[in-house]
Amino acid sequence: MLRRLLPFALAALVVAPAALADGGGSTVAAEGVLTPGGKIRYATLANGRSTTVNASRSNGVVVRWRDIRGHWAIPGVTVDGAAGGLSGDGRTLVLMQLQTAPVQTRSVFQVIRTSDLAPVQRVVLKGNFAFDALSPNGAQLYLIQHVSRQNLNRYVVRAYALDGRRLLPGRIADRTQRGWVMAGYPVARATSAGGRWVYTFYVRPGGYPFVHALDTVRGVAHCVGLPWRTKQQALWTLRLAFRDGGRTIALLWPSGRRYLAFSRDTWRIEHPRPARPAGSGFPWWTVWVGLAAAAALAGGLGRRRIRGYALRARAATN
Repeated sequence: MLRRLLPFALAALVVAPAALADGGGSTVAAEGVLTPGGKIRYATLANGRSTTVNASRSNGVVVRWRDIRGHWAIPGVTVDGAAGGLSGDGRTLVLMQLQTAPVQTRSVFQVIRTSDLAPVQRVVLKGNFAFDALSPNGAQLYLIQHVSRQNLNRYVVRAYALDGRRLLPGRIADRTQRGWVMAGYPVARATSAGGRWVYTFYVRPGGYPFVHALDTVRGVAHCVGLPWRTKQQALWTLRLAFRDGGRTIALLWPSGRRYLAFSRDTWRIEHPRPARPAGSGFPWWTVWVGLAAAAALAGGLGRRRIRGYALRARAATN
């Protein structure tokens, strides 16, 4: 009975959905994060000076919970708070520490073992970092590092080795596009089966939007710049989805209509074919063929008549 009532008893203490967790633009996935199979949802509930982490089934029944000292939350990975923090194998959960400073100078993450919700590691970094992704086995943590206090939309992607407990040197960048500047707002995300590839659609004010493709196993990335010729407000409504059996990534309008897609193998952009206008079904091509034939016949008859006049005129003079 207690397990059934626990979520409702603490519901009033939940933080606001998709609220900004810090000045760096990180968001909170207030509704929690689902396991790959969708059977278990992990969520956090504020509980005084502690945070209750719970795992519940789809029917709302809490199957396990644990109190962790401090203020923690499931990290969001888009501006509207799409959930992140869970590894592809479902065994590792990363929480972000809530901050109140306008620009944080210290970033803290808590690694949780999902089997019993026990804290197993705390990651403390100097600087302004936000959660980005996890490798499928939970060994590699990927972070967004904001590199400018004046412009929080400028950032680099970094890798943190959880097994080695260290921030790896260098940044995760597209080596084929050295001049590419990472900046913008994460609007939509799609993750491949198993959690290896993470695709994030970014809107860049004053510039072209792009999709950041991150291979969380190899630690490499590729950026796909997207053509855009209309108002940028419409970009915020697009979403990412897999198509063609997972071979392509498509950007879709809210109606489900495709804006464009690109191949996961070649990164080549494919524009949708324009729809043919609806017609009555009458074979108008036969009319054009008939008109052309009539014109040709008329031309032939005209030439014959002129030739006949010329022959008769010549005979008369002789």
